[in-house]
Amino acid sequence: MKTMVKQKSDEKQGLTGEVKEALKKTALTIRGLAMDATQKANSGHPGLPLGCAEIAAYLWGVFLHYNPEDPKWIARDRFILSAGHGCLLQYSALHLSGYPLTLEDIKQFRQLDSKTPGHPERDEAIGIETTTGPLGQGLGNAVGEALGFKLLQEKFGGDLFNNKVVCLAGDGCIMEGVTSEASSLAGHLQLDNLIILYDANNICLDGPLSECCSENTIERYKAYGFEVHEVDGYDFDALHTLFTNLREKQDKPVLILCHTIIGKGAPTKEGTHKAHGSPLGEEEVAKTKAALGLPEETFFVPSSVRDYFENHKKLCKAVQQDWEARFESWSKEHADLRKEFDLMHERKIPEDLEAKLTQFEMKAPQAGRASSHEVINFLVDKLPFLYGGSADLSGSDKTMMKNYPIVRPGIFSGRNIKFGVREFGMATMAVGMEQTDMMIPFIGTFLTFTDYMRNAIRLSALQHSHVIFQMTHDSIFLGEDGPTHQPVEHYAALRAIPNLHFIRPAGNHEVKMAWLAALYYKGPTVFALSRQNVAEIPETHVPYNEGMGKGAYVVKEVNGDPDYTLVATGSELPLALDVAKALDQKGHSARVVSMPCQELFDAQDARYKESLFGPKSGKCVSIEAGVSQGWHRYIGRDGVSIAVDTFGASAPASQLGVKYGFTVEQILERIV
Repeated sequence: MKTMVKQKSDEKQGLTGEVKEALKKTALTIRGLAMDATQKANSGHPGLPLGCAEIAAYLWGVFLHYNPEDPKWIARDRFILSAGHGCLLQYSALHLSGYPLTLEDIKQFRQLDSKTPGHPERDEAIGIETTTGPLGQGLGNAVGEALGFKLLQEKFGGDLFNNKVVCLAGDGCIMEGVTSEASSLAGHLQLDNLIILYDANNICLDGPLSECCSENTIERYKAYGFEVHEVDGYDFDALHTLFTNLREKQDKPVLILCHTIIGKGAPTKEGTHKAHGSPLGEEEVAKTKAALGLPEETFFVPSSVRDYFENHKKLCKAVQQDWEARFESWSKEHADLRKEFDLMHERKIPEDLEAKLTQFEMKAPQAGRASSHEVINFLVDKLPFLYGGSADLSGSDKTMMKNYPIVRPGIFSGRNIKFGVREFGMATMAVGMEQTDMMIPFIGTFLTFTDYMRNAIRLSALQHSHVIFQMTHDSIFLGEDGPTHQPVEHYAALRAIPNLHFIRPAGNHEVKMAWLAALYYKGPTVFALSRQNVAEIPETHVPYNEGMGKGAYVVKEVNGDPDYTLVATGSELPLALDVAKALDQKGHSARVVSMPCQELFDAQDARYKESLFGPKSGKCVSIEAGVSQGWHRYIGRDGVSIAVDTFGASAPASQLGVKYGFTVEQILERIV
């Protein structure tokens, strides 16, 4: 307990010699573990862990509020390693500070099924808040988390959510365009809980930074609206003074330019790109350990470092216990807010939501984007964890919640976020907002701009982030804006991403059920919604478990085995029904299947799949205004895909339908 009290007083009075000595040993231990793990794996990036070891020792040994025995404590500080290649810095710090990440896990670095993959993968149980690696996205996640916590702070009070979001980024992160997008918005919104540590070692993987970059990062971030500091990354007193001041008073997002040396301690490789992306080599490791005063023993952790963090865990528990006492007191004083807090934390979907959605009357016919807009504004009062925004297109992608204000600089009472024309940054921020564990964000832009966002969508799928992407203007039928804005290959490209649900609904009811599917699925969902009106189809009005929940279902059945099975999505479903009617008039029986979500259909059992696309399905025809790629696995090699396998054109939608073969007569010519 005495150690606890001493460390607590040190936060304001400065670090004692005893604490600084423990932190120095911790930094050396991190260096040793990083060298040994990369050497054992014969793979990895030792440069950053060697260069930033003191920073990590200080963060986990003094500054961060966390409890390794309760890693999911909602009000913990968050640490994000945007420079994910340096993950041994994080793994080592988490191991030493008491998270369930063992020394054996460190030894299994980059091995199959280990807890220590080559880049951090989200696992809150061991202290990994988000999946990083593609440079810059972790910083975007951090901005999103910081925004999320400001929204929660406004809703529930600063006494509950006064935690910090700390992000460590390298030169590569700072150069990536996505960090400019996210940082610009962070400065605009005045996110005073965000701290970005810039590992300014002036070295890229390919060589000196000066060979590819000469910008003034400090002035750039000041222009964004950040408070900027410089610090010696090895000076514990300077770090402590700066971070203590930020804990007590911060009124802007902060960038701290940390002067470090990549590969610090390696006699022939420190300060060079040779320390960046490959193991140091046995000889260099031995010389480095000798120079640093580390024993030759591999994966060495001194008992004094173990003892320090055992004592520090008591302090960590005390910080959480203090918060829990305040939370309990707050709960008694704010019973209604406590109910809302629990609802948001559970992100629970009401059991009667499908029934209420089904009863909800909507205009028809209307565009898919308009249908979704009505659903959003129906849901928002019932689901307080829904927060939404758009990349400067809320009037077009229909994401605006009408009865809620816009989030503004320093004012976080709204639920509508104007991300500006920053699609990639918006997607990374949405993932970060979800990682507050209190929100399901939805974000919108045109479907074609998923190209800008793709890597963020991919990482959301990799870590099963519960984010909803409302993508509109979903086909050539948006018309006159032309091929630059008309998505063609995007359906196939998005369907190719594992864990991602891509839903292209037809009509009001399918849009309602698409929202249910996205809320039920504990992962990311992309909606593809039309700009043009889509006729309402009564046959789609079936319960979720009989329709959308199966991914594909029959909307027009025939007696006996059909001559044709027509399968369509979205705005082409009414066309498929018209083609079926024409086939019936010609004496051919035609069944029609709506397939709004291939991923949900792929999850069905073999018997159900065969009932739709089996040997008794007749000639199978897919009708969708995107590329044909992927359809033949459903309709067979002999099936016909009515598709758009070229880019679109600028013209009214009716003319484009004729040009690309999407009329009843043209389809009949191809299939009969």
